[in-house]
Amino acid sequence: MSGNLYIVSAPSGAGKTSLVAKLLENDDRIRKSVSYTTRSPRLGENDGQHYHFVTPETFEKRALAGDFLESATVHGNFYGTSRRWVEEQLAGGTDIVLEIDWQGAAQVRRLMPTAISIFILPPSFEALLQRLNSRAQDAPEVIATRLANAREEISHVHDFDYVIINAEFKAAAAELQDIVRAERLRTAHQLARHTALINRLK
Repeated sequence: MSGNLYIVSAPSGAGKTSLVAKLLENDDRIRKSVSYTTRSPRLGENDGQHYHFVTPETFEKRALAGDFLESATVHGNFYGTSRRWVEEQLAGGTDIVLEIDWQGAAQVRRLMPTAISIFILPPSFEALLQRLNSRAQDAPEVIATRLANAREEISHVHDFDYVIINAEFKAAAAELQDIVRAERLRTAHQLARHTALINRLK
């Protein structure tokens, strides 16, 4: 029995990190892949918990060795997902969620076409700007870059299986959980998970 692979993408400030954190809090059957990145840690971020923070040289070495399931350059920094860790977790029956951008999502879908992809949208650009400013984590020029990139990122929304509009956090979190629950009820997963029961019922 293999686990499900979920991809969650969104423009910066749409709330994907908070939504994924809530999903993990409420569901002990799913784990988040910790990405590698060359960007500096933000306040409160811990190495190995939020990201694996590495130098550009280390990242490039891993990329050349084929260690990444996907990798992308986002806002001038490199990000990548460990191929081995994801494959091992899925093979063991654990559901995995990847919190990655649309570039990485496209790479993963090509390699793992059964992955379930979810895009998080903000209710408006005004809300996006407000959320970026309220985080107080980035300089004004960084926020301007993130907003400029948001339109390009949102243009790829059609490539995803599901779309959640994060207008109200509690509702959006419930919708994300609903997607995970529904995917687990697909026939193939239920047949694999409950083989003994189904054989008895026959």
